[in-house]
Amino acid sequence: MTDPAQYDLSRVHLIGIGGSGMSGLARILAARGAVVTGSDVKDSTPVEVLRSMGAKVAIGHAADNLKLSGELPTTVVTSFAAIPQDNPELVAARGNNIPLIRRSDLLAALMEGHTQVLLAGTHGKTSTTSMAVSAMQHAGLDPSFAIGGQLNRAGTNAHGGTGEAFVAEADESDASLLRYSPDIAVITNAEPDHLDYFHSADAYFKVFADFADLVTPDTGYLVVCAEDEHAAEIGEQALSRGINVIGYGGAEKARTTSVPLAATLTAEETTAAGMACTVQLSLPGVEQSVSYQLQIPGHHMVLNSMAALIAGVLSGGEPSTIAEGLADFSGVRRRFEYRGSVDWQGGSVRVFDDYAHHPTEVAAVLRAARAKVAAEGNGGRVIACFQPHLYSRTMEFDAEFAQALALADAAVVLDIYGAREQPVEGITSRIITNKMPEEMEVIFEPDFSAAAKDVVSIAQPGDIILTIGAGSITLVAAEILDELRAH
Repeated sequence: MTDPAQYDLSRVHLIGIGGSGMSGLARILAARGAVVTGSDVKDSTPVEVLRSMGAKVAIGHAADNLKLSGELPTTVVTSFAAIPQDNPELVAARGNNIPLIRRSDLLAALMEGHTQVLLAGTHGKTSTTSMAVSAMQHAGLDPSFAIGGQLNRAGTNAHGGTGEAFVAEADESDASLLRYSPDIAVITNAEPDHLDYFHSADAYFKVFADFADLVTPDTGYLVVCAEDEHAAEIGEQALSRGINVIGYGGAEKARTTSVPLAATLTAEETTAAGMACTVQLSLPGVEQSVSYQLQIPGHHMVLNSMAALIAGVLSGGEPSTIAEGLADFSGVRRRFEYRGSVDWQGGSVRVFDDYAHHPTEVAAVLRAARAKVAAEGNGGRVIACFQPHLYSRTMEFDAEFAQALALADAAVVLDIYGAREQPVEGITSRIITNKMPEEMEVIFEPDFSAAAKDVVSIAQPGDIILTIGAGSITLVAAEILDELRAH
């Protein structure tokens, strides 16, 4: 693997520059004074922002786009999964012997010289990374960051800060997290996923073990959730290899593990406003209890906040100030994101949107919603409007999805969002709904445009409605609100 420090980033061309990941890194490059060019299939707000920073962006792909700045770029960045190999800009880059790198390579290069804080895991990466960034910003550390989602308050997913830390989400889906050199590495959890790439659970778990081995020797830390069986096991194995490993979680819930707890959850309560929690910290030079109120419900979010608390303190933040930043965190787009409420039939119906697309994630967000309505005590129910993501994942976890969705009081299940996959003959979301409890109100709705009407037909005053999934389901949230207002 090429040393990221050897990349020449003076003139960088990014293919697919308008994407959420690419555009964020392009902004950091532009802010650092690089000549930035790129191309995308359509205009967008991220593209306009980049143009306002001096980047030259072409709409459509053509070999001549490499000369947008007047000179050929020193490096071309692409997504090998999303950009076909016969893309004219890729062909031209190869013909001119211009180095081709992936987005993860560029991120690794941008992190050089910083304290690298990498947050990984099957679930919760974006939320945990976002919490850490917000808390560290509140503490005045001004970290650089690159996140998979947009911070609600900051309205951005990347920033080139003045502080020593660079905080980033480490994606395991294609093993790109192995391109980094973390000083602080967090594993929130580990559960088989992306088996279309890894083909086996063992191969999937191994990528996290290999990530642990990249932690800076002697001075670095691997931080694992002690409540998660596989994350704790990865931590134990890393500890036996001489890596500094610390854990977090509730003492009564954490499995028996040799990993020392650096953050212990001593109190937790679901309130109408979110989650009230108290955490005992045991870190080098720090023995302190901190309390804070999270605005986002769910035990899984409390665990994410504990990982962010550790990362912030290890990065130089004062514990109580980091905790204040966690309390100030208002969320990430599409992570239990509040989309609106409508006064309806003598009560209020609220709509939230969430990116959950794995059974464990779906279960976590529905448990959080149930705890929230229970704490509010107004008799509200939880209605899930779910769109499965990928045929392969749906077939792998159909029973688990059915079990997770059964945590709702009622559900509308759309057909599968194939994304990069082609339809599989005979496979629809019925393989999920057929396994759901017979006594539960469940609607299988293959017509996307009818979903909002279905949801409203079963809604009652006081209900929380959740649109859930990684595909186009997010568009339905606004349609549900419109449908409620129309009635």
